[in-house]
Amino acid sequence: MSLSSALSIAQSALLATSKQTSVVSRNVADASNPDYSRRVAVVTSTAPGARSVEIQRAANDLLFRQNLSALSAWSGQSALYSGMDQLQLAVNGVDNASSPSTAIANLQQALQLYATTPSNQNLGTSVIDAAKQVVSSLNSGTQAIQDFRTQTDGQIATAVSDLNSLLSQFQDANKAVITGTRSGTDVSDALDQRDALLKKIGEYVPVSTFTRGDNDMVITTKDGTTLFETVPRSVTFTASAGYTAGTPGNKIYIDNVPLSGTSDNTTADGKLAGLLKLRDGVATTMQSQLDEIARGLVTAFAETSSSQPNAAGLFTWSGAPAIPAAGTLVNGLAGTIKINAAFDPSAGGNPSLLRDGGANGAAYVANTTGGASYSNLLIGYGNKLDQPMAFDTSAGITVTSGVSDYAANAIGWFEGVRQQASTNADAKQALAQRTAEALSNDTGVNVDQEMSLMLDLEHTYQASARMMKTVSDMLDALLSAVGP
Repeated sequence: MSLSSALSIAQSALLATSKQTSVVSRNVADASNPDYSRRVAVVTSTAPGARSVEIQRAANDLLFRQNLSALSAWSGQSALYSGMDQLQLAVNGVDNASSPSTAIANLQQALQLYATTPSNQNLGTSVIDAAKQVVSSLNSGTQAIQDFRTQTDGQIATAVSDLNSLLSQFQDANKAVITGTRSGTDVSDALDQRDALLKKIGEYVPVSTFTRGDNDMVITTKDGTTLFETVPRSVTFTASAGYTAGTPGNKIYIDNVPLSGTSDNTTADGKLAGLLKLRDGVATTMQSQLDEIARGLVTAFAETSSSQPNAAGLFTWSGAPAIPAAGTLVNGLAGTIKINAAFDPSAGGNPSLLRDGGANGAAYVANTTGGASYSNLLIGYGNKLDQPMAFDTSAGITVTSGVSDYAANAIGWFEGVRQQASTNADAKQALAQRTAEALSNDTGVNVDQEMSLMLDLEHTYQASARMMKTVSDMLDALLSAVGP
């Protein structure tokens, strides 16, 4: 082997080692970056010597897709569960202290006390006060639910704006990948950026991808709607200024196709689906249950007459004196139900009408003798709160029960849904973490491995340097031998 060949080999070895060292150093520097994929400098032998020909990026498409799907499910479930926690506190309070069920239970106790001593008007006033707490619970619960829907609507609008921004950034990253692929340059950084953006996009809506020529990527939603193809497709949503009971929320459109979701109130894929589920599923069902409780109270406390139709009694509504139709939901009734002024002493009413009847006229008087110890009507009201009646099944509770049990079942329904959402959130979080860990193990950086490789490269560098020094010494000796 000639000295010039030996020198060329040593130089190419130094160059390859330098390139490999640079790649290893970059790997170590980005070891803590979850969106970084390990790089490998692939070296091939040539004649003479060796040189680095390309940098390869570690990738596992199957694990990446699984992690993408898991992240989407976790994001949606997390949004759903956290929203339920907020809604539970806003409507029912801590330990259900401000729930209609608790207020109705207090009303029943007040009725029982009044029934034992009907002549005591202070007890009658206590019943009216307890009834006011029931009304307050229903009114404030309705307001809290509609405020929550309005707030969630704003979150949807923000999320849609963020998603459109991510899609625009994805377009830039995708262009960088395509351009680099066509020119033959290293596109590892652009691929990392594109994958990181894809994960963020997947948090908002579940996605599927496929790659075309020049590494061009196309994104579709889980149900096949195109989200990105060369350019981002438009994601649109019109927020509402406010909500009332029974008002439907606006849809989210992706490329003019409405975003779809499951009918199950306990699961959601993607943050947008989770927010829609809260606004149009859980919250509206809770509102319907409050409305049914309010309708049940108006019915249970209605005044009766042998010659006249039943008329609204202690609890009244906008359609009074008529009673709401049996088994039929009246949207917003919980927000408008109120105490009949005829019974309310603070409004000039008389609490004894609850004992005697007659708020709607003489035909409705039950205590015709005016007896101070008359308690039949009071006992009857208490019994009616436990007497089974027809409720609208669209409110999510199909069990036939009395008003008091229905109110308790409403809490049970929500707690059941929330518990299932929590269980689903834990499971999906664990799956997201496991798939992320598996992906990191396969494509991420192992610092110990990289440092071991760095030592090997150092030895290679030292050997190449010694070889160059040896060749240099030989050349110096040769030049000295030939002399001037």
